[in-house]
Amino acid sequence: MLQIKALQETDPQWEQVCAYAAACSWKAGPFLAKDMTEHLFTGWERVFAAYINEEIAGYCTLARKDCIPDVPYSPYIGYMFVDEKYRGRRLSQKLIQCAMAYAGELGFSRVYLVSGEKGLYEKYGFTKLEEREDIWGNKEQIFSAAL
Repeated sequence: MLQIKALQETDPQWEQVCAYAAACSWKAGPFLAKDMTEHLFTGWERVFAAYINEEIAGYCTLARKDCIPDVPYSPYIGYMFVDEKYRGRRLSQKLIQCAMAYAGELGFSRVYLVSGEKGLYEKYGFTKLEEREDIWGNKEQIFSAAL
């Protein structure tokens, strides 16, 4: 059974998700774990964790900013990851839907995300706004979706 939880630092699953991100196969996972241990998710920001039969299957975040400096956009869905053994079940879509619903509850009218992927987020209603250089010097796309 699928369950998606919106976590903040005080939740009991926080450390479990942090450890999972640190050890996951995706190169950005350890960066999420570092952000979590350094208390960088504050206020309304959340880590969304997908569980299948109480096992972590993936995660994403909703945060004020992402890896592209000096842009007027917020909030961002970021750190999107689905475990290899759970891919093909539309977990990315379900995580995005939960993050978008939460952003709507907060009063936002749009959400943004940064990705180098082409054709992935468009199928979830996102449109490309522009390309910018991220903090590591890579060219990335900024996408937006209305809530």
